[in-house]
Amino acid sequence: MFGPEFMAKLHVNPQTRPLLSQPDFMAMLHDMGSNPANMSKYLADPRLQQALSVGLGINMMSGDKFKQEQGMNGAGAASSAAEAEEDDSDDEMLDLEPAEPLGPTDAANKPAPAKPAAPQKPAEPEPESEEQLERKAKLQRKEEALKAKEQGNAAYKAKNFDEAISHYDKAYELFDEDISFLTNRAAVQYEKGSYPECIADCDKAVERGRELRADYKMVAKALTRKGNALVKMDQLSDAIATYHKALTEHRNADTLKRLQDTERLQKEQTEAAYINLDVSNEEKEKGNQAFKEQKYPEAVKHYTEALARGPPKVNPEAHKLYSNRAACYTKLGAWDAGLKDADECIALKPDFAKGYVRKGHLQFFMKEHDEAMKTYEQGLSYDKDNSELREGLMRCQQAINKFMSGDATEEELAQRRTRAMADPEIQNIMTDPVMRQVLQDLQENPRTAQKHMQEPQIRMKLDKLIKSGIVRMG
Repeated sequence: MFGPEFMAKLHVNPQTRPLLSQPDFMAMLHDMGSNPANMSKYLADPRLQQALSVGLGINMMSGDKFKQEQGMNGAGAASSAAEAEEDDSDDEMLDLEPAEPLGPTDAANKPAPAKPAAPQKPAEPEPESEEQLERKAKLQRKEEALKAKEQGNAAYKAKNFDEAISHYDKAYELFDEDISFLTNRAAVQYEKGSYPECIADCDKAVERGRELRADYKMVAKALTRKGNALVKMDQLSDAIATYHKALTEHRNADTLKRLQDTERLQKEQTEAAYINLDVSNEEKEKGNQAFKEQKYPEAVKHYTEALARGPPKVNPEAHKLYSNRAACYTKLGAWDAGLKDADECIALKPDFAKGYVRKGHLQFFMKEHDEAMKTYEQGLSYDKDNSELREGLMRCQQAINKFMSGDATEEELAQRRTRAMADPEIQNIMTDPVMRQVLQDLQENPRTAQKHMQEPQIRMKLDKLIKSGIVRMG
């Protein structure tokens, strides 16, 4: 309140200039400047009234009264009166409202009071620019479009598809910067079975979405919906390509599942179209001939083609093709591939003894003598007089006896132990705390073996370890 401008006005005015030299007056100003609420304590002071009249232009008292008060104050009164006599005109300018009534002469000389200013009219608002008007109109169109979309959604849920399409049409006409209007319309076309129209809407949504840089999830949704329509039109290759595009935009479980289902369907259709039992039989004969000529890779090729032309679901003789190909793999030393074909043969025809022969031979060559024995015994349960199964079982027993009697070479033992340690059953036995203690007892005192062998479970596990070459007795 009492800033530099205020103090400057007091200094310039000859009536208030002496106040600035009065310590109590300056202390009063300082106190009010620090806490304006204290002004009420000093309002009765004529010096403050005069200072406010000069500094703020507020008429608090007449000049004569101020002079009188200054004389009563004592300090500086004489100088103030002298300065006031030097310039009476300044004193009159400050007294806008005289304390005493004016005489006739004074009234005649007083200038006429200024007329009160006419009330100002409120400023008229500036007209809106074209850009503002367009923005407002666009916002209104968007709101109307969203309402139309809601109406379309309600009609879609009520299965009123044509009505829903009309609402989505209106929504997109009003506001073409929301591609959900197009994807929703595509969904309606899909439900109606109008797949070309659905695809057209999806393509338009993707194109417009890229122009608007729309959310990638919305673009992915449009592509997925297009893929669904292509599947319905049996255009599986195009559908698969479209699903892949959708996944590059946004990877989600629904699109991924649809892609996998479509790829599976395409594979089934391709296989079904390729089926020809006559060609399958021709390829089988070619494979048999190649096998007789010991052309095993060529035989594998023919048997594989025979299975493609006559798969198990349409060919009751497919198990023989797996058996024959397993025999080829056995000759080629491709144990794992052969074992897989032998298992497939047994799964298709469990009572087909030849399948067990193939599997048992493969296991024997893989030095899995215990497993081979089980396979031969299982085959004999279906064909007890099968000579190949009996001979295979005998060979396994001889091989196991060779290891147990200590006639096997160190190299054979090492190979057998390596294969045994890859067996999950052997691994479980070796990690069993009870068996670990048993093995430790056998190592420190072999005589304890008789005691442990009395337990059936321990005896069975020990027998497994002995046959596999992990443990050697004697």
